[in-house]
Amino acid sequence: MASDRRDRPAAAHELQSLSEEHERLDAALDQLAAVALNGGGTDGDPSGTARPRTDHDGASDATVRTALHAAAVTVRGTVSDCLAHEEPKKLERILHNPQVSLAYHTREHGFAASSSYVLAQGTASVDLRPSRERLAELMRASVPFLGETRHGPLWDWLLREYHQERVFVDVELERVAVWEDLAARGARAVTGTTWPQPPREQTAPKNGTGPRLDVTAVARRIRRLPHRLLAYRGADGFPVIVPVRVTGHDGAGLHLDVPRGLLPPGGRRAGFLAHAFEPQCVGLGMRTLTGWVTVTEEGTVYAPHTSKGLAAPPFKNLLTVSNGLLAKYGLWRARRDGTSARLQDLVVRGPAE
Repeated sequence: MASDRRDRPAAAHELQSLSEEHERLDAALDQLAAVALNGGGTDGDPSGTARPRTDHDGASDATVRTALHAAAVTVRGTVSDCLAHEEPKKLERILHNPQVSLAYHTREHGFAASSSYVLAQGTASVDLRPSRERLAELMRASVPFLGETRHGPLWDWLLREYHQERVFVDVELERVAVWEDLAARGARAVTGTTWPQPPREQTAPKNGTGPRLDVTAVARRIRRLPHRLLAYRGADGFPVIVPVRVTGHDGAGLHLDVPRGLLPPGGRRAGFLAHAFEPQCVGLGMRTLTGWVTVTEEGTVYAPHTSKGLAAPPFKNLLTVSNGLLAKYGLWRARRDGTSARLQDLVVRGPAE
């Protein structure tokens, strides 16, 4: 398959949201990394300025399509969790603009043998009413990562909405980019559509590009969150997600170490994520920032504008009870304020409207 050919395999695999990687996806990532790095089209240099190869050095079209098909993913979250954590806005954004990306940037508490950084870009569709079979598969797939589900009269009542009221976001892949290590340094291998040219510099916002938060406080809040990612809108509309290191901070913002060639020069809006998680997602911590990133010859600086965070309790029983109660409240609120009906209407109308 030529690197610029549009091959959009149907999404066939499922991935628990946030830190969970299904064992079959782990195997698919290993296979995909092998195909992309050993046989897929490659840019040949870190900056991506070289022309992608159009052959696979022995990897057949069927092999590449199989790897893409196996790595097609489903991100899912409960409707009630979405409501409790302001996720309806994310679902609405996906429904209005279904171009999404998923970054496989860590292997903590997973089973993948590959140490590659994998960026999957594709078109999302939302399943607000998944079948019982799909929900059952989700439950089965989550056990190796979250442990056995609690059962009993009280637990079954408490977790009913958490387990049965789910939203699936299926991603039909357009492009998969693979780097040999999790820091995304070195050559980039691309399978699917050609990697686009760097996007143009964006116009500065009317309120300025500088920090709108206390940078020192932001740096302190992300200090214990080791996984850091920066995301910006690529030239073709797909988000580009890159791993970064925070090397310091001052009045201008957070100073970042970014793999060469992964951020276009100039300034633009960008999102920043820092998170941490323990086995079975107990002790989950996350902070998301919006802001402005500036890339010059002197370095990369991120000026934070807004900040939101969450922390899950480091006790499994307490976390389970919290999830169940939040799910019940979220579903009740969704039906009461019309969120469920509004999302269903967006699904029916499609992104064109």
